[in-house]
Amino acid sequence: MTVLLQVAGLSKRFGGVQAVKDLDFTVAEGEIVALIGPNGAGKTTAFALISGFLSSDAGRVTFAGRDLRGLAPHQVNALGLARTFQIMRPFPRLTVVRNVMIATLGRHADVAEAERRARAVLDELGLGAKADRPAGGLTLAERKRLELARALGTEPRLLLLDEVMSGLTDAETERIVELVWAINRRGIAILLIEHVMRAVMSLAQRIVVLNHGERIAEGRPESVANDPRVIEAYLGDEAVTRAPA
Repeated sequence: MTVLLQVAGLSKRFGGVQAVKDLDFTVAEGEIVALIGPNGAGKTTAFALISGFLSSDAGRVTFAGRDLRGLAPHQVNALGLARTFQIMRPFPRLTVVRNVMIATLGRHADVAEAERRARAVLDELGLGAKADRPAGGLTLAERKRLELARALGTEPRLLLLDEVMSGLTDAETERIVELVWAINRRGIAILLIEHVMRAVMSLAQRIVVLNHGERIAEGRPESVANDPRVIEAYLGDEAVTRAPA
C-alpha cells in the first residue's frame, strides 16, 4: 500500500514534560489506524503536531509526499488532511447546514454548491433532518456527528478522529462505527484516537500504542491486545478480555 502519512522522529516538550518522544508510524492510503494509550500518553499532542496546530521540537511529518513543517492548520487542511476535536465547538446559533458550509466553502466558492455538498454530508451522517435547525439544540451524539460532518466537508484524504465515541451509549457508538466504516469505504484513510476498545478492535487494521509520549507497541489488533507491555501500561487483563467486538 502507498504511504499517505509518515511520522518520523516526532518530538514535543512542554517545559519539563516530554509530551511526545521520537514517534514513528505511518498511515497508508485507505487504511484505518488507531492511536491508543492511557490519558496523558501524548495522543492528542501528536494530532496537534500532525495537523499544524503545534510545531514540533524535532522530527518530520510528511503527507502525500509533502513535508508539513511550517504549514499552518488551514494549509495542512487544504492538502487533504482534516481532524475532529475532542472538545466540540459548533456555532450554536447557526444552523447545522451552515456549520458544515463553513467547511465546504473552503473547497467550493459557489455558495449553492457549498450548500449542496454540506447537505449531502449531513444526509450521509444521518443529520439531514436537522440541517435547518440551530446547532445549539443538538444532542451530544448529534454534535459528535456534526463535528465529523464539518471535517468531512473539507473533502479529506486522511481524517483524524479524536475520541468521536467518548460519552456515547453502546447504540450510539455502534452507529459511529458504521459511519466510520462507510467513510473509509469511500477511500478516505482514518487515524483515530479512541478509548472505546470494542470500537478500536472492530475498526483498526493496525494499532499504535503510546505511553509517556513514546511508542511502546504497534501491530494488528490481536497482537497488540496480547502484548504484555500494552496490558501493563494501558489495557489490563479485563479490558483485553472484553475488547473484541
